[in-house]
Amino acid sequence: MRKKLNQLGYLGWIIGVSTLILFGCSSLRHELFQSNAFDLGIFDQAVYLISQGQPPISSFIGFHILGDHAAWIFYPLALLYKIYPSVYWLFAVQAAVALGALPTWHLARQAGLKENQAIAIAFVYLLYPLVFNANLFDFHPEMIALPLLLTAVLAARLDQVGWFCLSIFLVLGCKEVLSLTVVGMGVWLLLFEKRRLYGAIALGAGVAWFVIATQVIIPFFNSAEAVATVRYSYLGNSILDIAKNIVFQPTLILEKVFSLNNLEYLLLLLAPVIWGFSPQAIKPLVGAIPCLALNILADYQPQKDLVHQYSIPALPFLLLAVISSLAAGRGWLQNRRAIILWSLVVFLSLAKFTYFGGKYLESIDTWQATKQAIAQIQTKGSVYTTAEISPHLSNRKLVMFTNADSPPADLNTFNYVLLNLRHPGWVSNQEFAASLVNQLKNNQEFQLKYQRDDVYLFVKVA
Repeated sequence: MRKKLNQLGYLGWIIGVSTLILFGCSSLRHELFQSNAFDLGIFDQAVYLISQGQPPISSFIGFHILGDHAAWIFYPLALLYKIYPSVYWLFAVQAAVALGALPTWHLARQAGLKENQAIAIAFVYLLYPLVFNANLFDFHPEMIALPLLLTAVLAARLDQVGWFCLSIFLVLGCKEVLSLTVVGMGVWLLLFEKRRLYGAIALGAGVAWFVIATQVIIPFFNSAEAVATVRYSYLGNSILDIAKNIVFQPTLILEKVFSLNNLEYLLLLLAPVIWGFSPQAIKPLVGAIPCLALNILADYQPQKDLVHQYSIPALPFLLLAVISSLAAGRGWLQNRRAIILWSLVVFLSLAKFTYFGGKYLESIDTWQATKQAIAQIQTKGSVYTTAEISPHLSNRKLVMFTNADSPPADLNTFNYVLLNLRHPGWVSNQEFAASLVNQLKNNQEFQLKYQRDDVYLFVKVA
């Protein structure tokens, strides 16, 4: 018992340090003006508006946040903004993804792995490059779902139906597409784990929420299909059309499935854990099928890498397959040090911490000027600025980012216009930014309040 407590204490230190590192890295990226309106600005604005008792209609996307991914999890998150409205709450919540190492350790021990092997599997989870990279990439509620999916599996195996239902409930609230992962988990629990009650709950809840979210909630708040359907436009223009074409016209997907992009994607996904795979222990991968199928079929490159969040739902089942393999005495590596060393080498190869030495410093020459300009925006008035600056000013009802292909109909709509000519931002350019500066200089409604290092802040005359 004492030895187990020592192991849990050691694991607690690892999780605590990992949480601080994840929080520090995402916060630093934001401070360096590398976060974006899509998606951090959208979510921060929505949570802020909920906390203020206002409809969470994001000015970045033009509709209610429930019309995006039916993610009701933003409502309980808004309680944190009641304490103090700050985007750093989102970074802190997301950094808690490190807590997934705890159910991972318990699952390893429950499967019969030795204590040293269980600790190694916890390290595999924490060092999996996708966890670090997705944590860096703004904020996404799928990260909240990752530890919850592992907790749900553990609860099912320990026959704790209350914790299982709570975990599933929260997972479904993070994003509508996660309902398909819950369905996949339900099938696995039902057919391979022989846990019929838990499988039936997951299967029923997943199917029901997918239908309700995609056919009722999202169309009601968005007046359109789920946003991500455009990534499968070659299969149809609606979820029902896509589903029908997959079943009745399978030839449409053959070219997409068998491609070098998908092969590279699968190799990247498996590289951190390939040492632990064996054909006899792949049953848990049934739960990963919905996520992998969506990414493989998508006509959207970010769904085929370890930089973005799209493969997060597959990770629990990759880990479960590795645990099953080790429990059966299979896998290339069995030793704790060898497992951790492999994970560390892959992490150093694929994790994007190197961005802090290059990519994330691209706008450092205007950092101080931008911070000083932001400090002079002291009201909750409407703002027009770059995509990278907007998440720093999204605690307001109206904020929009510069887009060279979609200029604003009327600049007088805004109380503040903050531009950076050297670094005009995503979907903008220097020519467009310069033209906006010239317009504002000749607009009697605005006065130039701040200018330094090609950073301009115009304020609407009261």
